[in-house]
Amino acid sequence: MTSARHETFDLGPFKGVPRSWCGLWQLSSNAWGSAPVPRIRRCMGEHVQLGFTAFDMADHYGSAEIIFGQFRRTLPSPGSVLGATKWCAFKPVTPSRAVVEAAVRERMHRMQTDRVDLLQFHWQDYADKGYLTALEVLNDLRTEGLITAIGLCNFDTIRTDEICTQLGRGVIVSNQVQFSLIDTRPLHGMTDVCARHGVKLLTYGTLCGGFLADRWLDQPEPDLYSGTLTPSQRKYLDMIVKAWGTWALFQTLLRTLRAIADRHNNQNQNRQGQVRRQHGPGHQQHNHINGINGINGIGVNGINGADAETEEEEDEMLMMEEEVDIANIATRWVLDQESVGAVILGQRLGLSSHLASNLSTYACQLTAEDHAAIEDVLMRSRGREMITSVGDCGAEYR
Repeated sequence: MTSARHETFDLGPFKGVPRSWCGLWQLSSNAWGSAPVPRIRRCMGEHVQLGFTAFDMADHYGSAEIIFGQFRRTLPSPGSVLGATKWCAFKPVTPSRAVVEAAVRERMHRMQTDRVDLLQFHWQDYADKGYLTALEVLNDLRTEGLITAIGLCNFDTIRTDEICTQLGRGVIVSNQVQFSLIDTRPLHGMTDVCARHGVKLLTYGTLCGGFLADRWLDQPEPDLYSGTLTPSQRKYLDMIVKAWGTWALFQTLLRTLRAIADRHNNQNQNRQGQVRRQHGPGHQQHNHINGINGINGIGVNGINGADAETEEEEDEMLMMEEEVDIANIATRWVLDQESVGAVILGQRLGLSSHLASNLSTYACQLTAEDHAAIEDVLMRSRGREMITSVGDCGAEYR
């Protein structure tokens, strides 16, 4: 196990971006619950304090852009936080310069910024090649300084390759797609295309609406129409039992992930015991956050992402680590896949918090034995058939 500090990656012009992002789609509807805006902004601050400095939103996520913009303006260093949003062309649109620029400027206005950090683009109808024109205009706006970086959202493998080939390497920095132990469609071509063009995957649905978690271990299959499930859970339950496999096989997957988590936790406890014996009963743990990275190398509250310089600091980080759980192992598996830059974990800000648990994902590295155990379950599912039964990435939205 390694220190529970943020892992980072480079996303186009952005350096030192955390590999765990805060997803704000749950602000799009009261179906996930609601909280007062001041409490939501306070929770955003708690995320930033712990190094979760990247937030994902969209033009149709309710007031997410507005609340984020209000929050970021209160920071002493607004540039240390990355705001990623989307322009989603769900309906037919003629992507003239005026139309595209108006969409971008609306994002800027709502987010109270003079430049969109990451503008992710979704186009509904592939039969209409207007998406290529729209992206050419977006690239012009990037050159002019209205956008820092351009990403895609729910584009399939063929179109991602087409777009990156036409625009050239480095213009498109990311594609946001669904990716989890249940939905492994990106492994069937998408990761290869991204590697070839230098594109990073930003993944959502990694925990399947919370089903890949300890709370569902040894639980009966929930009623899809009971009214107790969130919209995300209804979506992912349908995928689990109709496209991927059965609830019984899903329970086998959860038990496998739990066994892997237990193995890592036991190893960590043994190492902590060694640290205690080495330092003696007088060894003190400092209650501080170390190794937090910001955007473009700017740390949170002046803390940078350098590795601990002394063995004692490493020991302190070890002693502070939380135990890993099913969600951590499921997230770790996605992070380990080729071309994955970050996972986007939906947050019910002001209603619940999983900050400590999310940090623990960084505290473990899956072994060959772990991967083999997981693969044994996945081989018994219909996961590899979903590329044809459901379609390529984003097909379920078209």
